Amino acid sequence: MLTPHTHSTNVKFSALVNRISGAGADAWLTHYQAVAARERGEDVIVLSVGDPDLDTPAPVVERAIGQLRGGDTHYVPAAGRPGLRQAIARAHAARCGQPVGPDNVVYLAGAQNALFVASLCLAGPGDEVVTFEPLYPTYPATIEVSGARLLRVRAAAGWRPDLAALASLITPRTRAIFWATPNNPSGVVLNDAELTVIAELARRHDLWLVSDEVYAGLAPGGRVPSLAARLPERVVTVGSLSKSHAMTGWRAGWLVGPRELAVHAEQLAMCMLFGLPGFIQEAAITALTLAPEAEERIRGLCAARQQRFASGIRDIPLLQAWAPEAGMFMLIDVSGTGLSGEEFMRALYASQRVSVMDGAAFGRSSEHCVRVCFAAEEATLDAACSRLRRFCADLARRA
Repeated sequence: MLTPHTHSTNVKFSALVNRISGAGADAWLTHYQAVAARERGEDVIVLSVGDPDLDTPAPVVERAIGQLRGGDTHYVPAAGRPGLRQAIARAHAARCGQPVGPDNVVYLAGAQNALFVASLCLAGPGDEVVTFEPLYPTYPATIEVSGARLLRVRAAAGWRPDLAALASLITPRTRAIFWATPNNPSGVVLNDAELTVIAELARRHDLWLVSDEVYAGLAPGGRVPSLAARLPERVVTVGSLSKSHAMTGWRAGWLVGPRELAVHAEQLAMCMLFGLPGFIQEAAITALTLAPEAEERIRGLCAARQQRFASGIRDIPLLQAWAPEAGMFMLIDVSGTGLSGEEFMRALYASQRVSVMDGAAFGRSSEHCVRVCFAAEEATLDAACSRLRRFCADLARRA
């Protein structure tokens, strides 16, 4: 049997392994415990991940099954099939007003993969990348995996980006600004005035701009203000079908950007993925044809569930909920309980078996909050509200 002492002292890991875990990795531990408990059949409520309570549209599933039965199980182009890339280009042009073609598109294994590819292609050791808090927990590792340094802009009032702070962080080493709109976890949608300031900074300092628009289909009208048409030579747009079509497990995402970037991204996809399943790509084409109906469906679900959840916790005096502009998440300020977001998350799960996310995972700006996904079944939300009320009542009695 091997023991830990059988390795030579010269057999070491790359410094890369210290960057790929990221500062937000521990935030998922309670979520993983809850998922494992649910799989064992235990009475837990999981509101810590954005996986909507909807099935993938039936025509998408049937298309994938038909392609599988037809033998669509062989190699495909690394950047994605031309028909799919053309469909993504059309959808992007309709949403952002930027005319692009399939040569501007690289299809990847979800938006997370697209962000990873963009970070490797745009920045490296000695460079700096700026992003806004609150930010998705995988961003630090995704951006710093290249060796670049991530700088965070603290949130201003109402979770809006602090644009003065953004300007102060830009140095000759800055290569790019990354953001998500609608934001996860705050649900903030960057407006035209904010984007105009960002565009001017990009021109002045010659920066790349990476806009994560995974939740754009959940915004009012299925679109968000964009810089893609105004600055086509420096904007990279990331999208996916995960949230808009309830296709989280299909891993269907992409990036759209200048042709030269697409070439580099394709080369990285070649050495990392060597193509993605053809039957899923054909299903993705079907999904894009259904986008208006699918996006309207998820917007309706999120609006109804947000209202239901907000009503269910409105009379809990120790909690303050922040209504999002779009998306499926809500930040709840728990500072009234005397606990930090992490303490609240752990105690809530230990006491009531409800899993939420620690706000500190999204940055210091939200360390006094927890994030809740309200795109769950109505009965689940009602039960979660009851448990939150019971938990906070217990805290108040002990205080």
